[in-house]
Amino acid sequence: MGTKWSAAPWGTALALVTVMAATAAPAAAHGQAPDRARLAQRVVLTNADTGRSVTASLGDDIEVRLTGYRENGLTWTWNTPTSSDPNVLRRTAGRTAPNGDASATFDAEHGGTATITAQRRCRPDRGRICPLVITPWKVTVEVK
Repeated sequence: MGTKWSAAPWGTALALVTVMAATAAPAAAHGQAPDRARLAQRVVLTNADTGRSVTASLGDDIEVRLTGYRENGLTWTWNTPTSSDPNVLRRTAGRTAPNGDASATFDAEHGGTATITAQRRCRPDRGRICPLVITPWKVTVEVK
């Protein structure tokens, strides 16, 4: 199994995209010539990837890792990312953490386009007041 890391700056933020290749089964076992075997990929998306469009192939995994933060008695928390079309991108795992982080994994099941969305909200400590701000996060995924 190989791992490739690449980073590309978006403004002052740094977007980290991890692509992991794994072989599910030998191509010969499926009646294909070995040189035509396709490796499944995993694309990892983070806070900095909001607004991006990505392309995936059938069988690929899309992993979302959103990081919450805490400042001045306020914790900014993400909800669990969701897919606009579970037939295209089926969520296979999802969770939130007390520190505000959220993550989810989606399987590219069928061709088409779906968006993955999440929202970040404020959770105040006792005696604090949150601003009325909800921050959206959205990535469009085209499955081919």
